[in-house]
Amino acid sequence: MSAPLHRPAVSLRRYEAAQASDVHDFHQIVLGLDGSMEMAVDGNGARIDCSGAWIIPAGARHDYWADGDNRQLVIDLPATSVAVPERYFERARAVAIDSRVTQAVAEVARRASGDTPFSDRFAWQAAAHLCGALMHDTDDSIDMMRGLDFARIDRWLRLHLSEPLRIADLAVHCGFGMRRFHQLFNEAFGETPHRYLHRLRLDTALTLLADPRPTLTDIALDVGFADQSAFTHAFSKRFGISPGQWRNGGFKSPRDA
Repeated sequence: MSAPLHRPAVSLRRYEAAQASDVHDFHQIVLGLDGSMEMAVDGNGARIDCSGAWIIPAGARHDYWADGDNRQLVIDLPATSVAVPERYFERARAVAIDSRVTQAVAEVARRASGDTPFSDRFAWQAAAHLCGALMHDTDDSIDMMRGLDFARIDRWLRLHLSEPLRIADLAVHCGFGMRRFHQLFNEAFGETPHRYLHRLRLDTALTLLADPRPTLTDIALDVGFADQSAFTHAFSKRFGISPGQWRNGGFKSPRDA
């Protein structure tokens, strides 16, 4: 069992021909980059390359091995770190990814310097960006016969971050009454609509802060905060520093403090 993890981690990995096993208390996404590798979870195996990924829920024991040169981009996700619907990790599976996700993976990998780990700040940004790309690409055959179409709702929320969220309108749009919608949303996302949207807004802010051109006020409005002050307060409460400090490279993990 791996050590406890409290924030996203992103790393480049190469797998060996010898079979190995692992289990950890955080979710994991293994994205193909170069070459290919095999993985089996709960007896179900699949090979992935640059057009595929493995979605591995916390606690799922997985075996992995590879023949030949390979590189994978691995995202380790504590359960409530990045805004992703809880049901996305309901079961382990290999998934196909489209060119948008493939390009995003390649862009993140280009930031790597040999075997040097990604900084905590970049890992947060990369995890938020890649999870957003995956949610746009999600094939909702996972579980759409029960509960909410969580991937479609997630995409809708991401496209309307700058707008005030009216839960009643969203419930009607999904064909449910308010009480039933709240229940189903909590089951699918693991938290209330407003709480999930709040984390989604801050996740999106991380990716926008990577671009030095927009002002903090522009970013605040783009992700749905009333002004820069409200954005700074919410951002600082979640990440421990202001958006300006984050943009200027001021984020450090507890082990670096």
